[in-house]
Amino acid sequence: MNLILFFAVSQHNLTVVGADGMYTKQLTRDFICISPGQAMDVLLHANQEPNHYYLAARAYSTGVGAFDNTTTTARVEYNGNYTPPSSPSLPSLPDFNDTQAALGFIRSLRSSPQRCPVPVPINITTQIVTTISVNTLPCPNGRTCEGVNGTIFAASMNNISFQTPNIDILKAYYYHINGVYETGFPRFPPFLFNFTADVLPLTLSIPKEGTKVNVLNYGATVEIVYQGTNVVGAIDHPIHLHGFSFYAVGYGLGNFNRSRDSMNFNLVDPPFVNTVIVPFNGWAAIRSLVYALSSRTPPNMGHGDGVHCEEWKVFKSNIASAAARYAPIVE
Repeated sequence: MNLILFFAVSQHNLTVVGADGMYTKQLTRDFICISPGQAMDVLLHANQEPNHYYLAARAYSTGVGAFDNTTTTARVEYNGNYTPPSSPSLPSLPDFNDTQAALGFIRSLRSSPQRCPVPVPINITTQIVTTISVNTLPCPNGRTCEGVNGTIFAASMNNISFQTPNIDILKAYYYHINGVYETGFPRFPPFLFNFTADVLPLTLSIPKEGTKVNVLNYGATVEIVYQGTNVVGAIDHPIHLHGFSFYAVGYGLGNFNRSRDSMNFNLVDPPFVNTVIVPFNGWAAIRSLVYALSSRTPPNMGHGDGVHCEEWKVFKSNIASAAARYAPIVE
């Protein structure tokens, strides 16, 4: 449940018709790539000879540390009179570290604009660039930690690793409860370096810890670029927004270059989703209308206690009325 997966059915194509509860243009492939927090509507056309066929899934993983490299299987069994084989053939899946296969599939997803509830934001009022890094923190007393040199793995956005408060952040915002969070989450990386370099200074591996938010005006049109880094080790990062959707307008490998890469954004028919995969040593860009945003990198249970980072964007408006207003979008 913590890994991106390749999935296929032997000798059959799969047709994606929806993602995260929204229609997409039909996309037919011999495999799909799906991440934690993501949902896909996929059609299987049973048009082969009556027989038994394996369906299979295995991890796509490029990060540091061990992962479950087994393949999980089940069978599709056709009705009819035939003698099934003792061992059906397995589908052909990409290699566990095939970034091009994963990215190629993700880039191929397209929305059906006429079925999307809101248009793609064009005039952006707020731009945010945030790094996403694997980090390390000192191992708590009495624990056995699996990080580098006995540390505990952590994660950060713009070099801040999230500390979970005792009170929900949005509740604290709405009821004006002080001391739960701080404002001033940076809208740009505080340290500039070659984010995807093969070798990076060890000083970058230890992040700050805190509970910081970035306050956005209600109705703002926001562009967020998530930049993966090679701090401690590069990894793919699924980013999920709780209960709300956005347009995934661009992906790339290496360091994001605004003057070059923004020219290639898909502003015509990008997928309208609530989960985006930031590729290994790469970046992903999303655009959204701000009625409520809460973005999170899902914790990896293999990283000690799953220390992770969240960035909450709260807005100056009545949260209850906003949720009611946009209920059709998130049903």
